[in-house]
Amino acid sequence: MTPPEAPDHQTGTTPPAVSSCSADGSAEMSVLKTRKTFLMAARAGRQGTASMMVQARERRPEEAASGIRVGFTCSKRVGNAVARNRAKRRLREAARAVLPDHGRPGWDYVLIGRAEATDKRPFDLLKGDLVYALRKLHGPRE
Repeated sequence: MTPPEAPDHQTGTTPPAVSSCSADGSAEMSVLKTRKTFLMAARAGRQGTASMMVQARERRPEEAASGIRVGFTCSKRVGNAVARNRAKRRLREAARAVLPDHGRPGWDYVLIGRAEATDKRPFDLLKGDLVYALRKLHGPRE
């Protein structure tokens, strides 16, 4: 008997190793990976909340990437590697839940974890903090 996540040898398909960024596929999200893109976001708008700092910038038209791009970071002030990774996992899940509905395509977002707050805040409040920060950063919709 094979486990359900085992590859299907008859069809040659394997299940995905990780979940996709959005459950319904409504917004394409990719991850910021280079220092340059993090620094560009750091020079743009920012909004702090109880559990995180959110930096956001609208990309220039000549930049090729489309959709929403998001990056995650936690300083050593958050704690050791285990604490930082836990905080970043929680930020990733909050971004997956919130950004497809409240983020804007063509924007870069950087979510920065806070010491003693990101990993201890209830998840519903963490998502609410992200929604609040996005609303403040984007201002009223035209």
